[in-house]
Amino acid sequence: MTHAQEMIREQKISFPSVADNIGLVEKLINEICLAYGISEDYYGNILVAVTEAVNNAIQHGNKLDPGKKVVLAFHAGDKSLSFEVSDQGKGFDFKNLPDPTNPENLEKPNGRGVFLMRHLADHVEFSDSGRSVQLNFQILNN
Repeated sequence: MTHAQEMIREQKISFPSVADNIGLVEKLINEICLAYGISEDYYGNILVAVTEAVNNAIQHGNKLDPGKKVVLAFHAGDKSLSFEVSDQGKGFDFKNLPDPTNPENLEKPNGRGVFLMRHLADHVEFSDSGRSVQLNFQILNN
């Protein structure tokens, strides 16, 4: 384990529900992926999936209310990186989402975030009535 990996085994940031705070998330993901030597392709998967989760928390969960916080927690396991995104919204029914690939949904502006997360992360799990999502990514180069 490198010194950078030791420093970034776990981290948690909390920020107001403002779209500009996506930059904080991108910076954290960059630091983590550099520390763990994540390939460029896999970095893209992590970046898109985690920023989608944060965007959903800001926009849909907390309704862009800067008085409500989004929490992003990171944990490195032996062979995985895990990100958990939580908001202070009302939650949602994550078990009954429309399929964005169905022809009747293709033109809709919303509905692709969870689909992307499920296809880019190795494991996605919702909890707390949809107010929290955990994204796991397998890494083999530890």
